[in-house]
Amino acid sequence: MQRQKVIARFVDGRVLKTYVLDFSPYDEFVTVEDEARSVQRLKVDELKAIFFVKSFEGDKNRSDKKAFVWKSSTGKRVFVKFKDGEYMTGYVEGDIPWKKGFFLEPGKGKGFFLIPVDEEGNNLKVFVVASSVWDVTVLG
Repeated sequence: MQRQKVIARFVDGRVLKTYVLDFSPYDEFVTVEDEARSVQRLKVDELKAIFFVKSFEGDKNRSDKKAFVWKSSTGKRVFVKFKDGEYMTGYVEGDIPWKKGFFLEPGKGKGFFLIPVDEEGNNLKVFVVASSVWDVTVLG
């Protein structure tokens, strides 16, 4: 796997700007590497989400769009509310990995990928860790 810029947000509020080396939604750990090429493994259950980003800096003065507009996406529109009160809107590609209510089905991994609504924002995609989620609403 090629190094990809990510921002790992932990459930305790810590933030780590790093590069992901090895990641699968089914693994207990994600392997990351810093600028000095120092490798470490992060426990997925300690993370809130992994943000795959265009840059580590982003634009602090920019507010991401949260509203859905017509998009040629085949994904399902969802509203994700995290246990810490934050929320995100985006698209889940493919099958929804849960039945009624938000409970990941066995074999569906530690979370799911969300494609943010705001295509012009810094986030390319987000791996949402299921244990950090309070609720997910499928909007259609």
